[in-house]
Amino acid sequence: MRPWTSSTWRRAAAVSVTAVCLWYAPIAMTELWSYARPGAPSPGTWVLAHTVSPRYVADALATRVAPYRHSLIPMIVHSVLGGLLMLLGPAQLLTAARRRTRAHRALGVLFAVTVYASMAGAGLYLARTAPRDAFSGAAFWIVLATILVGTVLSVTFGILAAVGGFPDLHQRWMLLCYGYLLTAPLLRLEWGALPALLPGLPMTEINRVAIMHLGSLVVFGALLASRARDSRDTVEGLGRSWAPLPVTAAAHLAAAAALVWIAHALTAYGTAGNRLLAAYLLPYAVAYAVMATGARRAARAGRLWAREEWRIHLTGLCLAPVLSAGAVAVFQHSLGLGRFTALTAGVAIGCGITAFGATLVVSLRLMYAREVRRRSRPAPLPTPRATIAVP
Repeated sequence: MRPWTSSTWRRAAAVSVTAVCLWYAPIAMTELWSYARPGAPSPGTWVLAHTVSPRYVADALATRVAPYRHSLIPMIVHSVLGGLLMLLGPAQLLTAARRRTRAHRALGVLFAVTVYASMAGAGLYLARTAPRDAFSGAAFWIVLATILVGTVLSVTFGILAAVGGFPDLHQRWMLLCYGYLLTAPLLRLEWGALPALLPGLPMTEINRVAIMHLGSLVVFGALLASRARDSRDTVEGLGRSWAPLPVTAAAHLAAAAALVWIAHALTAYGTAGNRLLAAYLLPYAVAYAVMATGARRAARAGRLWAREEWRIHLTGLCLAPVLSAGAVAVFQHSLGLGRFTALTAGVAIGCGITAFGATLVVSLRLMYAREVRRRSRPAPLPTPRATIAVP
């Protein structure tokens, strides 16, 4: 039997992401038709009702009529353009892989404009909707707002990197942007799959379970894709690590303390808290194991740049629970949220935010290396002036 090589894994991952995007595109585009015209086709609702139960779907959507109808046009713009983004993403990956530069640039402009327009629709909906009226309440509203900001900033940094002549950074930011966008189809998949593991829970509770790890999953996937497409062993001008042992050790100690605090806080809420804690810790542990293993293997192989990027993202992952613990206090005291809601929101957004920060540090790291390389080059010798012979 032929073993699976790294290229085979990359191809399988690309095919899987493309299949998910093609499946979700028509669902996203038609998701809100029934709110504008009752009885209009809604493939996503039909699939979910037949996968779980009609009652499961009806109970969840019954409270969505009023919040959606007062922002229906922005939401339709957001969902239709979101479906288009599901098609543009795989097209961009294909043109980049096959080095179709003109097609990639043209689709890239369309992709960026579509992201801004789609996120503008989502922003209007969030601005017009009180956090308590969002699906699953204020915690989900905060998660949606965080994803919106991360998506817009990622595509903006991706554009700036392309204009500035940093194709490696452009690739990282665009993969992170698409990772944030993939939270939408992955959430729908979990709405259909998690009831088999957690029978009897309404969709609102399933939603809370899903948001505990969706952020960590998509940014982790973006990191894996970035590392798979970057085969460099080192980068000229890299110099000393920005994530040395004292920094990573301090981050690990802070992570351990914050994780203990989060576990103690969530378990105080019984079964519901334990459920959310498990949904958070299991993906977190997998991401940590892969990043730590990647950094160790790169160090043993002498691949300095790979080790540096793994270490920076591992440090970011360690700081995620620290940020979450701080966010809980902010949400509870500044926004007036209940303790459990603040806990859910704070834990849900931690990994997504620190992964964005780690990508920003990686970008600065590469820009710094380029500047060091530029300054270390010898200055060009002056061109001798031609002399004119005087007769």
